[in-house]
Amino acid sequence: MSGGATTGTGSARPNPLGNQITEFLSFCKIEKGLAENSLAAYAADLERYGIYVGLHPPGNHTDTVHGYLNSLYQSKLSGRSIARHLATLRNFYSFLLREGQVESDPTEHLRTPKQWKTIPKFLNLSQIDKILQVPDLSEPIGMRDRAMLELLYASGLRVSELCRVGMSDLNLELGVLRTTGKGNKQRVVPVGRSAVESVRVYLEAGRPRILKGRGSRYLFVTARGGAMTRQAFWKLLALHGRRAGIFRNLSPHVLRHSFATHLLEGGADLRSVQTMLGHADISTTQIYTHVMRSRLRKTLDEHHPRA
Repeated sequence: MSGGATTGTGSARPNPLGNQITEFLSFCKIEKGLAENSLAAYAADLERYGIYVGLHPPGNHTDTVHGYLNSLYQSKLSGRSIARHLATLRNFYSFLLREGQVESDPTEHLRTPKQWKTIPKFLNLSQIDKILQVPDLSEPIGMRDRAMLELLYASGLRVSELCRVGMSDLNLELGVLRTTGKGNKQRVVPVGRSAVESVRVYLEAGRPRILKGRGSRYLFVTARGGAMTRQAFWKLLALHGRRAGIFRNLSPHVLRHSFATHLLEGGADLRSVQTMLGHADISTTQIYTHVMRSRLRKTLDEHHPRA
């Protein structure tokens, strides 16, 4: 088996797993339908693992995996990051076992490192209102930005899903949006009136002026007529955040967290939020249980006679 990898410094280091990694990534893309972001994360993790294997010729796969994980612990990676690397290796070796390239799965009995449950960062309602008011609605770009921010907060989409929304994906009359998330899974998300109206304004008065007669199947387009990219939206969100006085740690995911948090604060159940966020497992949605706990505390304080 041959393969190569390049380190961050640009120097070539041996990666004896190169061919197997390529096969695995092709499998993930074609058969599992993983998104580009997931594929890039797998590729980065496996490149690091492949370089480790090249520098530490294996006696057997189990010893190699154990040694690699120890090296991650020694490098002071967080428990969350190590858990992600382990998940990558589990998927990789499951594929190799299925293909008959290894006799057993060396990750089978490994325990996922304990992770501290961090409360997701989210904006309060006042901050949401401020950032939604920033875009200049006298300009077509401002109409687009306002529509994107409204739709992101109204639907809880991932930024990649937001940028891929097609003209036929949003039904303004019914107030529903169809999107394709991780694992190529489709879901339908309800969209509130405010977001629907912002998108309607953008479609009628903003988008035609941006496209200038050009065509595009995407809902949100740039001045060049192409689809809005994740990177471009991150930048414009940071810009609008600064103008609204929100300077730190503002990302599209913060608006997604705000969507989920405000739904739960309003009384939504966790399963409904799981469906709208597109989480495959309820355990992922349970990072928002801080909201449930605070609501229980408030209920107790307000209604218990001896609270």
